[in-house]
Amino acid sequence: MENASSVKEFILLGLSEDPGVQKICFVLFLFFYMLIVAGNLLIIITVTSGQPLTSPMYFFLCYLSFVDICYSSVTAPKMLADFLVGNKTISFVGCMAQLFGVHFFGCTEIFILTVMAYDRYLAICRPLHYTTLMTRRVCGRMVIGSWVGGFMHSIVQTLLTIQLPFCGPNKIDHYFCDVHPLLQLACTDTYAMGIAIVANSGMITLSSFFILVMSYVVILVSLKRIGWHKALSTCGSHITVVILFFGPCTFIYIRPSSNLLEDKSIAVFYTVITPMLNPPIYTLRNKEVKSAMRKLWSRKVGSENGK
Repeated sequence: MENASSVKEFILLGLSEDPGVQKICFVLFLFFYMLIVAGNLLIIITVTSGQPLTSPMYFFLCYLSFVDICYSSVTAPKMLADFLVGNKTISFVGCMAQLFGVHFFGCTEIFILTVMAYDRYLAICRPLHYTTLMTRRVCGRMVIGSWVGGFMHSIVQTLLTIQLPFCGPNKIDHYFCDVHPLLQLACTDTYAMGIAIVANSGMITLSSFFILVMSYVVILVSLKRIGWHKALSTCGSHITVVILFFGPCTFIYIRPSSNLLEDKSIAVFYTVITPMLNPPIYTLRNKEVKSAMRKLWSRKVGSENGK
């Protein structure tokens, strides 16, 4: 779609304009990004290596880890590069591509987390029907549906934004291209557009969050007979991830933005912190995953010693 903007590139102001702070941030976020890639890649390798992790939960966890790597990779490499250079520009096309990627992978993660909650609900509340309902084909369709839903949401956000005229300031007070900062740069009235974008994001976030909350409430009530402590330990990892991801997302996208400094600080949680914490959250208290990782490591060491 042709855009009438005179602006051909944007300048990302990043998390800080202080050179000293930028150097510290570079080291810190480089470490975070390495943990994101290594941790989530380890889960993917463990689940797909032929170890006995064949239940639907691990099938979905594998895709969640893949999405987390992609999601953080849309923003982190550019952010890290900008910490080291003075010219923090991004082309108009690159900005729209980054916007698309952030919403595509972010929304896909929302849907996968929702599917994982439904999976836990069936496994705990309807165990006798679980294997019949959650077949490999059904799981595959749920994952495909998550990708399609993420694509549809992202294409709407991108098409709405790309039509805006940008003819004045080109400094984005953020570390990546997102809808709210771009709306503030458009040289036209963006009130109606802002409402449409908030409605699009808010509807998906709130409806998914409602399904998640209801699923876990039913699960916890069903597990009450075994004690709250054990019930929480059973679903604690899932609930923790949901809170870490949905809390910041809900805060950012269900209301018109008024404080971009606040927004970009909160955005760090769902673009960097949550993808980094997902691997330890899902593995530290999961005996099956830890056992599979130990077997994978033993097999790796054994094969090297046998050479």
